[in-house]
Amino acid sequence: MPHLTPEDLYSLEEYAKIRPEYRATIMAHKKNRALPVGPNATLYFEDRQTMQYQIQEMLRIEKIFEQDGIRDELDAYNPLIPDGDNWKATFMIEYDDVTERQKMLEKLIGIERAIWMQVEGYDRVTPVANEDLGEGDIGREREDKTSSVHFLRFQLTPEMVDAVKNGAKISAGIEHKHYHHEVNPIAENIRNSLADDLD
Repeated sequence: MPHLTPEDLYSLEEYAKIRPEYRATIMAHKKNRALPVGPNATLYFEDRQTMQYQIQEMLRIEKIFEQDGIRDELDAYNPLIPDGDNWKATFMIEYDDVTERQKMLEKLIGIERAIWMQVEGYDRVTPVANEDLGEGDIGREREDKTSSVHFLRFQLTPEMVDAVKNGAKISAGIEHKHYHHEVNPIAENIRNSLADDLD
């Protein structure tokens, strides 16, 4: 999946005009990219469309129009676009109650390494987590708690890619001592959307 370039992006003026319709299109697309794993954790699979939307929103909010600023946003978000032989996801731990969330983040240290995806007929794939992250708290694990947001890359073998392209089912799960849930198989609409990420 090719990375985004400045030429792919709308100017601030253009984006302001099309934003309502564009946003509705992206929200519909994202419905096929969100995979809840149990009640309090979700994998949001990223692709070129979700990343363009993220960049356009950042440019709008920060009122960035100079080339250096645009390039910085592209450099930050392009690594989250799948490479044709992997899936990339934003993993979020979601508890509505703030006190409960803090308590669970203390218990769920290492959860990003306990997530797995599995193509039917093949071994489970655990992710590479939080690679190439810049400064900030996202994806940062401390001794006393984990982050509520992690960036993951699930690297597939050529055989797994072929199997998915040929209709193999996909499962996902989390095996952590304080959080254990499985989705087997994932919904067909999500499966088909993930198949589109692969070359």
